[in-house]
Amino acid sequence: MDISVADVEHVARLARLELSEAEKSLFAGQMGAILGYVEKLKGLNTEGILPTSHAVPMENAFREDVACPSIGVEKALANAPDRADSFYRVPKVIE
Repeated sequence: MDISVADVEHVARLARLELSEAEKSLFAGQMGAILGYVEKLKGLNTEGILPTSHAVPMENAFREDVACPSIGVEKALANAPDRADSFYRVPKVIE
């Protein structure tokens, strides 16, 4: 599939990118090659192949949600750059 420089300029404008003339020509060729490869993949027989979201089987990698004792206020605030009593003090960001 041929991608014109105008197509590249349109995509660059949408992405708010400034491209040089050399980059526009380079990217037009690269995008054309990518779309040509996708066209080639469309020719594959995928009947009977189930869609997948991952190339390998995935399982939940999270640990069990178990209640544990807290580390305590003093440990939690030990490295705080600024604190007030048992709270972190942060700069005001709302007027």
